[in-house]
Amino acid sequence: MQFEVWAPQAGRVTLHCGGAAHALGRDPDRPGWWYGEAEARDGTRYGFALDDGPVLPDPRARRQPDGPDGLSAVVDHGRYAWRTAWAGVPLPGAVLYELHVGTYTAEGTLDSAAERLGHLVELGVTHVELMPLCPFPGRHGWGYEGVSLWAVHEPYGGPEALKRFVDRAHALGLGVVLDVVHNHLGPSGNHLPAFGPYFTDTHHTPWGSAVNLDAPGSDEVRAFLVGSALAWLRDYRLDGLRLDAVHALVDTRACHFLEELSTAVDGLAAEVDRPLFLIAESDLNDPRVITARADGGLGLHAQWNDDFHHALHTAVTGESQGYYGDFARAPLGALAKTLTGGWFHDGTYSSFRGRHHGRPLDRARVAGHRLLGYGQTHDQIGNRAQGDRLAASLSPGLLACVATLTLTAPFTPMLFMGEEWAAGTPWQFFTDHTDPDLADAVRRGRRREFAAHGWAEEDVPDPQDPATRDRSCLDWSEPATEPHARVLAWHRRLIALRREEPDLTDPDLADTKVAYDEGERWLAFRRGDVRVAVNLAAAPAAIPLGPRPARVLAAWEPVTPPGADGVLHLPGESCVVLRQG
Repeated sequence: MQFEVWAPQAGRVTLHCGGAAHALGRDPDRPGWWYGEAEARDGTRYGFALDDGPVLPDPRARRQPDGPDGLSAVVDHGRYAWRTAWAGVPLPGAVLYELHVGTYTAEGTLDSAAERLGHLVELGVTHVELMPLCPFPGRHGWGYEGVSLWAVHEPYGGPEALKRFVDRAHALGLGVVLDVVHNHLGPSGNHLPAFGPYFTDTHHTPWGSAVNLDAPGSDEVRAFLVGSALAWLRDYRLDGLRLDAVHALVDTRACHFLEELSTAVDGLAAEVDRPLFLIAESDLNDPRVITARADGGLGLHAQWNDDFHHALHTAVTGESQGYYGDFARAPLGALAKTLTGGWFHDGTYSSFRGRHHGRPLDRARVAGHRLLGYGQTHDQIGNRAQGDRLAASLSPGLLACVATLTLTAPFTPMLFMGEEWAAGTPWQFFTDHTDPDLADAVRRGRRREFAAHGWAEEDVPDPQDPATRDRSCLDWSEPATEPHARVLAWHRRLIALRREEPDLTDPDLADTKVAYDEGERWLAFRRGDVRVAVNLAAAPAAIPLGPRPARVLAAWEPVTPPGADGVLHLPGESCVVLRQG
């Protein structure tokens, strides 16, 4: 078979394959590329030596059986016999479920996670969003310090296990989305700089030198990232990708990398004749990210909406530290603004940033489903000192309010694993760095960071302690016990309502009308003929909904529809969904 590698700065490149060495030749048609033939089949180990240096793994390796520092292995994708014909599930109308393979089950593998997919079918979600799967040193970690952007972490099961997972999900009617990280690579096991200018000092990010998207050599780096994205979608039949922190993708070229990527993904969707989509994590509040390319945007299909999360979080918890401060002054007002306008910061002053931030969404051009709404995510839980979920401090009634606002808002809703049953397990920051110096630096940095905010260092879990990961694994005995079972049933009912009531998946942001009382702590909104009301206070609330007749579709506590006076009497820490008219 033919092997090839981009190594523009090398004078010689040697392929080590199956125990033999083969000198590669320069490709006359592609500057910087080397190629050659060698006997190989699925599983054959190989690597490249540059200028007689050490043998390094292939930057485009499809498999790293011994981790990021070991030899690569050939993967014959044609060997897997797909069992499920799959037409895809589009993003409009979807409900996503964020899942970390390493803690979804105690076993921490793709195969064990696949055995639990029936739970998600009963829950009613449409897509599983897998946190990053690229290889990283060690066994356990969040996945955001991965390397080998074309391969699957071997302790999770490697490439074949991902195919089995996707096949099983598709057989159950579930789409699969993968979180990919293009903005940086892990500090350990990253061999890309030896091959070429994959990084540049022209720009800097929180993780150091930026990925090279606009400096000399960037054509091939962009092709490397686009090729990786297409490979996940094509070779593993994934339905979409979540792009981590795209605001850190610094690119000054006229055609931004994200536009190039969205063009390629749309082209692949047409080729395979099924919907494919890209979801950005962006801190910019810039509507161009999710505006069509034909209208001057970058053409991504959706993005996470942290403003909705922050407003919702401050409303139910009262927290005001850090970035929550912008929302905590009037949290229900902030929540109302996100429900009707998408973002809270749409050109407004951000005290956290010390400047104005964002720009308004054009609600006539941007559909509501292009924003993802959520009450909890891996970031918003795991980046707390002790990884505590909302369930650690809120009553079941308030958790039901969070679920109601998340699952009936005009956005594409997303849940974080275990949220649906008010999981009692935390989700903490954990690592398994094999480099002792790096492990110690991460441990000390984590504790120093939270000590600056008033935490005692001994109260911050050690990321390298295996117990930190073990505590973060879901306890699958909980859903059968109270109050978990009741919270789970409520999530199932709300998701079912999204299927039953077309108004709840109407993409028109402008159709949402909100009323609230900051002092009494209630909020109500209308989407078509559906009315949603939440009471975050401990005392009952009298909420004016108007005189039109109404019937209750779902209620956390028993509720009587409004009488002739149009006033809804809602118990404390409770919520209801009605159809009026």
